[in-house]
Amino acid sequence: MTNTRDFYGHLSAELQAIRDAGLYKAERVITSPQGARIQTLASDGSSHAVLNLCANNYLGLSSHPAVIAAAHEALRTRGYGMSSVRFICGTQDLHKTLETRLSRFLGTEDTLLYAAAFDANGGLFEPLLGEQDAVISDELNHASIIDGIRLCKAKRYRYKHNDMADLELCLRQAASDGARYKLVFTDGVFSMDGTVAQLGSMRSLCDQYGALLGIDDCHASGFMGATGRGTHEHRGLFGKVDIITGTLGKALGGASGGFTSARREVIELLRQRSRPYLFSNTLAPCIVGATIAVLDLLEGSTALRDKLADNTRYFRSAMTQLGFDIKPGEHPIVPIMVYDAALAQQLAARLLELGIYVVGFFFPVVPKGQARIRVQLSAAHQREDLERAVSAFAQAGRELGLLV
Repeated sequence: MTNTRDFYGHLSAELQAIRDAGLYKAERVITSPQGARIQTLASDGSSHAVLNLCANNYLGLSSHPAVIAAAHEALRTRGYGMSSVRFICGTQDLHKTLETRLSRFLGTEDTLLYAAAFDANGGLFEPLLGEQDAVISDELNHASIIDGIRLCKAKRYRYKHNDMADLELCLRQAASDGARYKLVFTDGVFSMDGTVAQLGSMRSLCDQYGALLGIDDCHASGFMGATGRGTHEHRGLFGKVDIITGTLGKALGGASGGFTSARREVIELLRQRSRPYLFSNTLAPCIVGATIAVLDLLEGSTALRDKLADNTRYFRSAMTQLGFDIKPGEHPIVPIMVYDAALAQQLAARLLELGIYVVGFFFPVVPKGQARIRVQLSAAHQREDLERAVSAFAQAGRELGLLV
């Protein structure tokens, strides 16, 4: 008979196996606000200033004075928390205002706020699709999409990453299998590679086969497209995507919270049946108030997304000229390919010694043999920050044999 001692011993062995394989993920403690430069706490208790190149703080708004001021004002006027779910006594005027503002920003009819972006995807598919339906998903979609799809009874199809020919095969198969409704769902931007989904081709295929198109735009909302509306604006499809899920925890302020934005009928049904929405506390008022201020900033000027684009072009060009193997693209996610997990961790450790904070990514976050350093640029970075980072990468790359 198994006892609790066996269980905890089993967990200890699992953890040791992760360490032995070089796959253990440690958390670094930050003792300052999020920003281009941060203070980190070493294991000996000492504090170190480092240049931060691994946050989702794309527009540098996590510590923006106007955003912090708006959070303070919402805290003062609406309180700390709602102590309830939305349909009981957890909806404030601020929540309704933000939902309206996000709908306008994204070009949709209505929006629903969630406590987390993971919940937005986790609560999306089950209320909308039944066993007569089909959901067709990119093989590299985010874990939250995968988990959300698992919760629904629709038949599942998976196409090769960003492969439009394989997507068409899946659509054709779903139609042949007699699917009542078909939903194609993809990341707008894939977080490990910075790949931007081919939404134009996807929209054409969806129209051809009578399917809905949905995107998770967590790594695009606020800065992709001419005015930062997202991947659909970037691809010329503003107002032409059926469902958009996203986050308030990256470019749109960097706190927490997610959303689903779509036709009014979709959002109304989710309000009635989406379990993470119905059974989770309402998003804190201070986050809601701060996000409204974020939208004010973004609708008033494109300066931040323009600076981010300029930083991205410079860094990608400089790293390519050095000889690093980077994934091509135009997104501020810049994967520096190392391929070996242990080497990726060594590179990250050496860069930290040089004052550059980056993280190595390896299996199971990325496929085996595809280890990398994922650099994420921000509008908060100045040109001298990026020059310093390029110089440190050059030094560490030569020391570890990645560069000649």
